[in-house]
Amino acid sequence: MKYMIKYSGEMTTKSRVVRQQFCRQLRRNLARVLRLHLGLFDKVTAPQDPEAITVEATWDHLQVELTSAQEVLAPQVEAILASTPGIWSFNRVLPRPLVDLDDIVTHVLQVYDSRLQGHSFVVRCRRVGKHPFNSMDVESYVGACLRQRSSATGVDLHNPDVTVLLEIRDQMLYIVDQSLDGIGGFPLGTQDSVLSLISGGYDSAVASYLSMKRGLRTHFLFFNLGGSEHEIAVKEVALYLWLKFGASHPVQFITVPFGAVVAEILEKTDSSMMGVVLKRMMLRAATAVADSLDVGALVTGESVAQVSSQTLTNLCVIDEVTSKLVLRPLIMTDKQDIVDVAREIGTEEFSAVIPEYCGVISVKPTTRAKLPRVLHAEKRFDFAVLEAAIGGRLGFDIRTMEVVRKDPGVSQEVDVPISNAAENLVILDIRHPDEEELRPLTAVPYPVEKVPFFRLNARFTQLASDRHYLLYCDKGVMSRLHAGHLKEKGHGNVGIYRK
Repeated sequence: MKYMIKYSGEMTTKSRVVRQQFCRQLRRNLARVLRLHLGLFDKVTAPQDPEAITVEATWDHLQVELTSAQEVLAPQVEAILASTPGIWSFNRVLPRPLVDLDDIVTHVLQVYDSRLQGHSFVVRCRRVGKHPFNSMDVESYVGACLRQRSSATGVDLHNPDVTVLLEIRDQMLYIVDQSLDGIGGFPLGTQDSVLSLISGGYDSAVASYLSMKRGLRTHFLFFNLGGSEHEIAVKEVALYLWLKFGASHPVQFITVPFGAVVAEILEKTDSSMMGVVLKRMMLRAATAVADSLDVGALVTGESVAQVSSQTLTNLCVIDEVTSKLVLRPLIMTDKQDIVDVAREIGTEEFSAVIPEYCGVISVKPTTRAKLPRVLHAEKRFDFAVLEAAIGGRLGFDIRTMEVVRKDPGVSQEVDVPISNAAENLVILDIRHPDEEELRPLTAVPYPVEKVPFFRLNARFTQLASDRHYLLYCDKGVMSRLHAGHLKEKGHGNVGIYRK
């Protein structure tokens, strides 16, 4: 099975050198993600392996070819192609040797005969190479033969029910079995790195996705205002986004304990300016974290006038505290449009259950903050509290969610035994429904219940307490995260299942 992948339109407008760089980066990204998610090595990394897949970048398209043994993985491969930045669209094609026009008709009928029954159609052909015919010759001849030899109602050049897509490259014919859309954008890693301020809600999740789609390596920064449950929920969102759209590049998830900062604001700041001051403190902290990661820009999910702190006047005052470029992908976007994108990319279900931790709620929040008044209000703030919060941050490698930086004496890791055998066992498949559908958990020795991770905390207390539950996810990261959290809450009947 073979896929022919079209680059994002903007990639094709680049200079020759830049375009070649982008194409090579996209090839590397796809190879990494296929290896990470499916364990498939490509012919570059495993040249002697006859079962290695082919991932080849050419000037005008990219090709991915599966061996016959790997064709069972086609749905997973297509899901990866559909969510990889830099891909505009891709065709699942059936390769056939090119003989002559009559042979093309024979092959096309084998694929399209049943699809044409009772429908109008048109034939479209793209041709590369030297042949005794041109693309229009192919379209006319094949179309006329299909009209005579199939049960189609006729040819419709403008609004057909079925489009028969053919591609001829030198001495090979490629019959398009299905055309699928990608997400466009640029290959991840072709642009600079950014730090996305993520709360787990609709806005910050969609903003993070858009920055990844644009080719920006996106680290995540979380300000913890709601305790461990809030942090777990936000890690879920970040991990989901990374696995689906950015797994070709490792990133950091940084969490900053911000409860003491909020308490200081509540005690020292006039009510009307609390929201603006909190955002300024967050940007100060984000700037320090970005400096430590050598990142030049911040990403937020703010949209004009969505809340009081997001008026143009207030945003200008907020941005005054940082020298970093602040990117706001959603700045002109309606809330419903944001929710629609969240639904499309798969983050709506768990963003919907993440509580809003506003930190501070002003009775009459200002919409037109004056910088001198804000500076005067901040004179009462003890900036040692902010420095302590920044110093107490924890950094996680999102590939494993293991702590890579932490204060001495502080431990947030929970020892979770990994079990594969016990009495009275039940496996809880906590993957996102889309992942579970692509890779059903089969051939396991214990009963399986499906409880998506974003519903696990609420559902676990309803499960029978006399049974032992093993959490399962593909990489073991999400299951370890949740098993540790459940153990912290006193549930001793939980572990991790590995196939």
